[in-house]
Amino acid sequence: MKKINKLIAILLVAVCVLSGCAGSNTGKQEETVTMRATVTSFEKAGFLVTPEDGSEELKSSDSFYISSQYLPDKLEKQIAFMESTGAKFSATGYGWMDEAGNNLHTVFIPPKKTDYKKCIRLSDPIGNLTVMYDQSALGKFEVPIIKKRNDFALWLQILKKTDYCYGMDDVLGTYRVGRSGSVSKNKFQLVKYHWQLYHKIEGHNVVRSLYELGCWAWVKGTGIGLDKRKV
Repeated sequence: MKKINKLIAILLVAVCVLSGCAGSNTGKQEETVTMRATVTSFEKAGFLVTPEDGSEELKSSDSFYISSQYLPDKLEKQIAFMESTGAKFSATGYGWMDEAGNNLHTVFIPPKKTDYKKCIRLSDPIGNLTVMYDQSALGKFEVPIIKKRNDFALWLQILKKTDYCYGMDDVLGTYRVGRSGSVSKNKFQLVKYHWQLYHKIEGHNVVRSLYELGCWAWVKGTGIGLDKRKV
């Protein structure tokens, strides 16, 4: 593969990081070492992470704690896709595994093009473990200060600087389903964080924020608009 000259910011931060549980077990630490080596080989992608807990280590350009797995050629394929399409922001398909690492035979494919409004209407159809953006074109982003849905908030920040997140059909990662009882899994508890995102962080008025909250409830309840497949 030819040398990548542009700095590509690679977002490999899973929900575990954004929830403040980084480094909670040996498995995640071992996966971190693997991804550090991979990221470094791609010129130390300069993604800036500033979680609410203020972890200094997570502000490092090549420090990632992940609860996911990636195919070996993920970076090559996604960078090639972005170079061929001119995309500044992209995401890929991903699958699910359980806490023990067993394949749940379910995959999610992102829309071909997701803009700001569609991202809200579909309540974030972008898998956070799959995202990549061109830092040289868009600059660095700080994760908005919100306890949950920080990934969603970040996508909205990026989509204010570029028109679309371009989706790939390729399934290039696997997400470990959250533990039972976690805040991210308890949809009822997420209502207040979505309201905070729409109304406080994005500054939308009450009526618009209620509509967007309704979109979230509808999509999560019905799955309509999302490309979820059994494989």
